[in-house]
Amino acid sequence: MSPRHGSRITDHGSLGFTLLELLITVAIIALVATVALPLAELTVQRGKEVELKRSLRQIRDGIDAYKRAADEGRVERKTGGSGYPPSLKALVEGIPDARSPADAKMVFLRRIPRDPFHRDGTVPAEQTWGLRSHSSPSDYPRAGEDVFDVYSLTRTVGLNGVPIKEW
Repeated sequence: MSPRHGSRITDHGSLGFTLLELLITVAIIALVATVALPLAELTVQRGKEVELKRSLRQIRDGIDAYKRAADEGRVERKTGGSGYPPSLKALVEGIPDARSPADAKMVFLRRIPRDPFHRDGTVPAEQTWGLRSHSSPSDYPRAGEDVFDVYSLTRTVGLNGVPIKEW
């Protein structure tokens, strides 16, 4: 019986690959892996950035809604208070509606989203954010008596070239 055209038969009559064929295959796989790994990291980074933008928007919308309610007289303000929430938890736990006779609570967020760039999953969501009070300057944000804004604590630079902390 003659072997089929293109097949390899070793001295022992079994089919197999040559060492050169195996080395070429391994080299091709390594090349594909070196291209795919940075692409995968880029995809993960982009996904975290999209989630961060969504989370920042949710929290900031909740803060703004609280401020509007305070300006409308629905939130009891301390004398000289800014009208911003005292904490992120206040947005979730709710506050009594000063205009409602039935002691209804106003809730501004269902839950506090986590900062997707925060590495420790055991830290409560509200502690994954940097807080800026109304009285702190924008170039040096710090916590205070109220929550005027939130920001990510990561030192990562976004794909747009802007440090994520400044978003």
